[in-house]
Amino acid sequence: MPSKPRKTKKKTSEKAKAPKKGATYKHPIPSQNDLIDFLTDVGKPQKAEPILMAFDLKGQRMRALLIERLQSMVRAGQILENRRGEFCLTVKLDLVTGKVTGHRDGFGFVIRDDGDSNDVYLSAREMRSLFDGDRVAVRIKGLDHRGRAEGELVDVLERGTREIAGQFIRERGIGVVIPDNAKLSHRILIPKGEAANAKHGNMVVVEILDYPTHVEQATGRITTIIGVAGEKGIATDIAIHSHGIPFKWPDAVRKEVQGLASTVPASSHSGRTELRNVDLITIDGADARDFDDAVYCKRADDGWRLLVAIADVAHYVNVGTALDKEAILRGTSVYFPDRVVPMLPEILSNGLCSLNPKVDRLCMVCDMRVSPAGKVTKATFFEGVMNSKARLTYSQVADFLSGASTTSVPKVLQASVRDLHDLYKAFAKQRKRRGAIEIDFPQTKFKLNEDGEIDRIEVVPRNDAHRLIEECMIAANVEAAKFLKQHKIAGLYRIHPKPDSDRFNDLRLYLTSLGLKVPHPDHVEPHHFTQIIEQVKDRPDSAAITMAMLRSLTHAAYSPANVGHFGLALASYAHFTSPIRRYPDLLVHRAIRHIVRGGKPGQYDYSPKEMERLGAITSAHEKRAEEATRDVEAWLKCQYMEGHLGEEFDGVITGVTNFGLFVQITELMTDGLVHVTSLANDYYKYDAGSQRLVGERTGHSYHLGAEMRIRVQRVDMETRKIDFRPVTDDSREPQAGRPPGLKKRRK
Repeated sequence: MPSKPRKTKKKTSEKAKAPKKGATYKHPIPSQNDLIDFLTDVGKPQKAEPILMAFDLKGQRMRALLIERLQSMVRAGQILENRRGEFCLTVKLDLVTGKVTGHRDGFGFVIRDDGDSNDVYLSAREMRSLFDGDRVAVRIKGLDHRGRAEGELVDVLERGTREIAGQFIRERGIGVVIPDNAKLSHRILIPKGEAANAKHGNMVVVEILDYPTHVEQATGRITTIIGVAGEKGIATDIAIHSHGIPFKWPDAVRKEVQGLASTVPASSHSGRTELRNVDLITIDGADARDFDDAVYCKRADDGWRLLVAIADVAHYVNVGTALDKEAILRGTSVYFPDRVVPMLPEILSNGLCSLNPKVDRLCMVCDMRVSPAGKVTKATFFEGVMNSKARLTYSQVADFLSGASTTSVPKVLQASVRDLHDLYKAFAKQRKRRGAIEIDFPQTKFKLNEDGEIDRIEVVPRNDAHRLIEECMIAANVEAAKFLKQHKIAGLYRIHPKPDSDRFNDLRLYLTSLGLKVPHPDHVEPHHFTQIIEQVKDRPDSAAITMAMLRSLTHAAYSPANVGHFGLALASYAHFTSPIRRYPDLLVHRAIRHIVRGGKPGQYDYSPKEMERLGAITSAHEKRAEEATRDVEAWLKCQYMEGHLGEEFDGVITGVTNFGLFVQITELMTDGLVHVTSLANDYYKYDAGSQRLVGERTGHSYHLGAEMRIRVQRVDMETRKIDFRPVTDDSREPQAGRPPGLKKRRK
């Protein structure tokens, strides 16, 4: 076990001042106002012991009660607790608390705890003593040159990083580790004797011994040698360590799953609805290994009956067990190009929980009645036992539906699949009526060779088989959210707030410059996005416009506070359909099961406060997984493009900045930068409003969505960046560079 980071010794604080002279306190434990008055008088952070002395509180019980009250005040934002366990006022100090997110250029931001979307800017100087992920208290000292709130560090409340993955190098005999995570701009000094025989260039994991200060560098000891850059699988190994993704099963978890049988015992069927005679099927990708969901559809006189059966993970993963605690730490399964880091051990994820064909499985079922118009008119939840009749792939179902094959779906199941397709068409019309945003970007898939490198990059087309399963899952998720709301039980909703007004204003400025009509941020609705996407679908810059619209949207998250889902145009939404790979879905299952079994909301295992904590944790773990997989994909793409240096490709401009153009190679879905200095024959200025670079002398311009032929100039594996050079001027526009749809202004 690696030892804990060293703590710098601090001098004992002076004895706390006594309460105001003549003050009287009505209760044995001081009230919140009493404590605020006391901390105001003292004027500096205090530990619990001086407060106990000041109020003449004695014994462990009094100490526990005081700590409980102080912690409730911390949660309410009235006071804060620093990493030394001291309590102080936030209002008096005018402090903002939150989590630090770093930037590769050295500066950073504080994502505020109070939910305010205006992040606090931290200069590179303030970031000298901070790591990405630290929780801090900062004082707003003014506005920076861009008008953003700028913070000054007051205290580090909690360190978010204890281990860092990176490359070990020796400079003039001194060992340092350069973090792989671009958000960490510090180099970690490795003292003599702490290098663990690592060699120059090795990828390693370093445990932090001393955190950085304004004047001193961070130090650490190497605990793991991951390997050498370029080795098979090294990109994923680095991402796992760099992002702190748990990948080893603790002994306690191994012990818990050892006793599990390989089949579902008959005793588990008791009290469940019998579904083994129902033609439930799974439809997934060809390489899927864990099957969360199965569907069955049958046409009825009043529309359709739809069964969505989901793996009953809650039956196997009980609250508070080692398995449950590890699932919380992981939060989600992480799907890398070369492997999966599952949320649950394989005996569950690929075995007992997975709805594999021709075997009995336990399930939680959403049984829906759907009208001809595609509206769910009735839904019930119950626990069932099922036996999947077939494991079908998207391609098999798509071939059957298109008429390309009459045998890809077993004859006995063909009527149900046709009914599913008809139901999907009704769902799709209903989706369009409510105005849900329709963005159908192609997905890519890496085909790796024996060395773990990219052999080719394939674009995976979406077909009606994908869409019908998606709509069935959305329907079940909506009903799960309604169930939580109806029964007033603590659960996690999948929320997607309205676009941030500043970000949407930037989009509005850009789209208006193209001659498109865009509503005010206060009045924007999902259908406005859909209308614009439909309006520009035949334009050459439609993909760029759609991407710009996508970037203006906020990130979806998990929260017990139901604010609806903007993108899907839904008042209530939850994740219910993937409990094998997502912890929030498991929590929704537990809530539904509690009610289905006759439980009362007040008797549930989770309080709203605990659910709020789990929402924040699972949202963070989802983001962690996305960043880790993105890092690996970027690494593999760079590695692939190294083999194509000097070659030419057709691309599309996907981003415009003051320093150049981001261009995506269409056939490879790979992005690179064309620096502004490589644009010949003119001096180009950035027009933020219309998102283009305009030549000062010629008036020619480069804009979003324009085609450009490029040559691969440089690949930097360390920063995972690719540089392109333009081959021709195909992306220059006629008529002094007016983008499509831009009206000529009158003077």
